[in-house]
Amino acid sequence: MSTSKVLVSGASIAGPALARWLGRNGFDVTVVEKAPALRPGGQAVDFKGRTHRDVLDRTGILDDVRARQTPRTDWRMVDAHDRVRAVIPGEFIGGDLEVLRGDLAAVLHEHSARDAEYVFGDEIVGATETTDGVQVAFAHRPSERFDLVVGADGVHSAVRRLAFGPEEQLVQHLGHYYAVADAAVPLDGLETRRSDGRAVAYGYNEPGRLALLGGQKAPSLFVFRAPDSGAPTYDRHDTASQRAFLEAAFAGAGWRVPAALDAVRRADDLYLDALARTRMTSFTRGRFALVGDAGHANTLGGFGTGLSLVGAYVLAGELAAARGDHEAAFAAYDRRMRKPTRVARTGNAGPFLAPPTDARIRMRDRTFTHRWLYGSMLWLTDTFATDDKVPAYDLR
Repeated sequence: MSTSKVLVSGASIAGPALARWLGRNGFDVTVVEKAPALRPGGQAVDFKGRTHRDVLDRTGILDDVRARQTPRTDWRMVDAHDRVRAVIPGEFIGGDLEVLRGDLAAVLHEHSARDAEYVFGDEIVGATETTDGVQVAFAHRPSERFDLVVGADGVHSAVRRLAFGPEEQLVQHLGHYYAVADAAVPLDGLETRRSDGRAVAYGYNEPGRLALLGGQKAPSLFVFRAPDSGAPTYDRHDTASQRAFLEAAFAGAGWRVPAALDAVRRADDLYLDALARTRMTSFTRGRFALVGDAGHANTLGGFGTGLSLVGAYVLAGELAAARGDHEAAFAAYDRRMRKPTRVARTGNAGPFLAPPTDARIRMRDRTFTHRWLYGSMLWLTDTFATDDKVPAYDLR
C-alpha cells in the first residue's frame, strides 16, 4: 500500500481514534487541534451494546476505559420539595460503560501519540482540493499538502464548512439546548451515594426545562427549550453571553435552580450548545471525510461517542482494505455508516429530558415505574447501538 498523508482536524474522541488506526497501518497522520492542549474533565459519555464494546476492545482501550469508568449513577427525579417522583436507573443513563469525556480523550491520545503527529493551538482556515491532494492553510503554521483531510472537529466542524457547505444548510437545530457547567451545588439533606456505591444525581423538571445536579454526567447539567427555537441568541465563543442565555431560559425556576445558576456564574468552565443533527447521509466528498459529531452532530441521546469510535474504525478499515484508494474506501464508509448513524439522524433527547408539559413529565416518569416499559426502552437503546454488519477489519 502506498502511504497516504492524512490530516485529521480535532483531537477529542474520533480524531485520536482514527489516528491510532491509520498510524499503525501505514498512513502518515497529522492531527491538528484548535485548543492548546487536551481538554480534561467534561461530562460523562457512555457506550452501549455489543458493537461499541467490540470496537473498544479492538482499539485496545477497553481495559483502560474500564479502569477509569464512573460509578453507576441513578437519576432521582424530584419535585420542588425534594420528593422523589421517579428514578431513572444508571443502566439506562450510563449504558454498559461510562467514562468522563476528558479521561477517554486522554486514553485515546496515549494510544495514538506514537502513531501520529499532534499539533495543538492551530486550526484549518482554508482547504483547496487539487487533482492529487488537498492544499491546507492553517492559522499559524505554513500551508501544506495532504492526500486526505478528515473532519473530526465536532458539531461546528470547520472541515464540513469548507468541504461540504455552510453549517446552516447542513445542520438542523432541534429546538432544545443543553449546558454543562463545572459548578457543584451543595445538595444538603439529599443522599448522593447509596450504600452499594452507586452515585445519585437529582433532576428537577418544569415544562421545557431540566436541571440535573450532582452525579457523574456533569456537576450541573441543564436542558431546555428556548422560547424561540430558531437561530441561537447567544455567542458560542463568549461565556458571558452563554450564561445570560442560560439564566434567561431558567428565569423563575423553582427548587435549587437559583443556587445552581449562582454556581454557574462562578464556574470556570461552561459549555452551551443546541441539540442538533445533520441532514447528511453521505460523510465524504472528494478527498474529504467526516467522522463523529462533525458528520451526525449531537442529539444528546447517548449514542454519539460510540458512533465516533465506530466511524473511526470503519473509515480506517476501509482505507486500509482499499490500499489507499480513497474513492473506493469512502464509498464503502458511507455505505457501512448509513445504518449506525440512523439513530443520530432521527433522534432527539430534548423532549425526553425536558418534556414540554406537566402531563408529559408525569408520563415520562411513569415509564420508569413499569418494569416492562423500562425493559423495552433499555432493549431498544441496545438494539439501536448494535450493528452486526461492522466488519472485523484486518488492522493492527
